Amino acid sequence: MKTYRIGFVGFGFIGKVHAYGHVNLPLFFDQQEFRTKITHVCTSRIESAQKGAEQVGAAHAVTDFRQITENPEIDIVHICTPNNLHREALLSAIANGKHIYCDKPLVVDAAEADEISEALKSYHGTAQMTLQNRFFPATIRAKQLIDEGRIGQILEFRASYLHSGSADPKAPLKWKLSAQAGGGVIADLGSHVLDLTHFLLGDYEAVNALTHIAYPERPSDEDSGKTVKVDAEDNVMLLVKMKNGAPGYISASKIATGVEDEMRFEIHGSKGALRFNGMDPHHLEFYDVSAAGAPVGGVRGWTAIDTGQRYDKPAGFPGGKMAIGWLRGHMQCLYNFLDCVHRGVSGNPGLTQGVYIQKLMDKVKQSSKEGKWVKI
Repeated sequence: MKTYRIGFVGFGFIGKVHAYGHVNLPLFFDQQEFRTKITHVCTSRIESAQKGAEQVGAAHAVTDFRQITENPEIDIVHICTPNNLHREALLSAIANGKHIYCDKPLVVDAAEADEISEALKSYHGTAQMTLQNRFFPATIRAKQLIDEGRIGQILEFRASYLHSGSADPKAPLKWKLSAQAGGGVIADLGSHVLDLTHFLLGDYEAVNALTHIAYPERPSDEDSGKTVKVDAEDNVMLLVKMKNGAPGYISASKIATGVEDEMRFEIHGSKGALRFNGMDPHHLEFYDVSAAGAPVGGVRGWTAIDTGQRYDKPAGFPGGKMAIGWLRGHMQCLYNFLDCVHRGVSGNPGLTQGVYIQKLMDKVKQSSKEGKWVKI
């Protein structure tokens, strides 16, 4: 059995999520072709690197990412740092031919995305973005139904990714709320909903965006007695036109009180419709216009499809009928990447998709700043 040696660059929340996948890989996927071993953990402080290494049984704790990206003993590099630290680690990993699993968004702006795109021209490894919302059975099935023509011509859609963590004015200014660190809701949540919409409906034609900062100042994360200026948006609302002709509305927010982690979409077509809410990831809802509407309503109405954990093999644990949760999508996304590494094929969604979404997000910011439609 092939063993792939893994190095983590960053081991905060998302690093632990990625590590969870590696630790549990043998339980969830019944295959004997490959396995993984986390050998290195890198963070900015040796104490946190050592703690992370101990948690996953890694032999090495380091504070310089080059000890991973330039290390000939490392096969796969995970990029799990704040967004403004992605570029340098990515370029190093690409230059050294490492397989790369990069958290979203790719980098902080279109200029950095162009650098990555140029570096990829001579890259021969396998790389993938962590865009796990594509990897729920419900979203996989939604894509299949759309491609099969089951809902017909797309007439309109709505999609949103909503959180409420920044609705409290006393919430401190952490890096995800800092433009300097590459934060803001467009990068944090918008990258996910923009990608999922792209996955389901294809390329964008134009966007018209409105952004908002709820509170101009927040407590400093480093000193709660000090207030600092907020320079990154708390929410974004988009009117969009897709190249397939469909108009739609997309939003992302961290000030949506009453929600927790809601990735939602509604897609309306000439033959039917689909809707999904990530807080009920077990089900995809489907409406069939051709179903009999009489007598007394016939059988026409929304059908909740039990997509559950009905993944193709080698996935099999804990079972298709068991309730699915947020981490399971991450596990499937990671397995898709590792399978691509083992087969020597490009990851999907790859870093080129990361470049596309990065440039799309820059267009969204441009539209908000200029107050007008911007072509993609």
